[in-house]
Amino acid sequence: METLDLARLQFAVTTSFHFLFVLLTLGLVSLVALMQTRFTLTRRPVHERMTKFWGRIYVINYALGIVTGVVMEFQFGLNWSGLASYAGDVFGAPLALETLIAFFLESTFLGLWIFGWGRLNRWVHLALIWLTALTAYASAFWIMAANGFLQHPVGYEERDGVLRLVDFGALLTNPTFGTALTHVVFAALTVGGVFVTGVSAYHFIKRTNEVEFFRRSLRLGVVVTALATPSLVGAGFAQFPIISEYQPGKTHTVPWIGMPLGFMILIGMTLTFASWITLPLLVRDWVIRMRFPLYLMVIGIPLPFLAAIFGWVFREVGRQPWLVYGLLRTSDAVSKVNATSMTLSLIVFSTLFLLLAITDWVLIARAVRRGPETTPQPVAPLVVAL
Repeated sequence: METLDLARLQFAVTTSFHFLFVLLTLGLVSLVALMQTRFTLTRRPVHERMTKFWGRIYVINYALGIVTGVVMEFQFGLNWSGLASYAGDVFGAPLALETLIAFFLESTFLGLWIFGWGRLNRWVHLALIWLTALTAYASAFWIMAANGFLQHPVGYEERDGVLRLVDFGALLTNPTFGTALTHVVFAALTVGGVFVTGVSAYHFIKRTNEVEFFRRSLRLGVVVTALATPSLVGAGFAQFPIISEYQPGKTHTVPWIGMPLGFMILIGMTLTFASWITLPLLVRDWVIRMRFPLYLMVIGIPLPFLAAIFGWVFREVGRQPWLVYGLLRTSDAVSKVNATSMTLSLIVFSTLFLLLAITDWVLIARAVRRGPETTPQPVAPLVVAL
């Protein structure tokens, strides 16, 4: 493989892994915020236990996701220096905001939420988890603004062979940005809903004694999925006219690019249909008594993750040979690194990401199998253990 192919493969591996962490983080923090809102309003212990159990899983995924993000930034800077040299003034602006505003604020609010159990006023503590969720989505906002520029460059002018940002507002009104961001938001909610549903179903399959706990969790997961998936599918189809206008060759530039698109649509429609079919089965716990749907819920956990990868492949690979559409070719953006060095870095980064993914899965699986604490415990000790 040539250096360009190796660099693209490395970017695909690292970005795909990180994207999966991000989706689960966004989805879980949203559901945890809803759980804590119910606890704050009702003061019922079951809602507090739900908040802490699912919050613990959220913190695990968030902590490992941060590490994958740092590693991804390293390989991004090492392998794609041409992008930074040519379009860094424009492309780097939303990325800088994502780091300085969204990322640091999110970490601060999350830290206060973790160590604030029993120490802060319950309304202040509730505000912290909602601020954590809002800043998490603000992070996605700026990332998608940066990606929208790669899809359809706006707000720039070229001076002395490089791009300069002249209209920051154009980045935020980019036609390839709004619908894509909406698509990602509802994809995250779908991931969170399907995950909570599947884990709850797993415990019912294992004949859990925590019937009320996982009944409420399963209902929340199903309802969130049923509400999110129609908007997810709608936001996906809303992008087709935009793609046709600004990237007319996207659907046939790469011969096989229609395949991941088709799989993504199939999964989205399947999840929509399945969640709406399940809603009536929540009445009188029919879905729990039938048991067969419980197995389908567990099997369905990977589906939204797969759909996200398929969508990412279509969005990014379908743009080739352009990195900044119409302005900078991918071959011109790759760093001047020989194939041997690129192969070595590919092996190192891929191995590291695989280890992080396995660690995340093992820690989450352990927390899931252990189930909720009988007596509510703070989330903080787990973070210290990490």
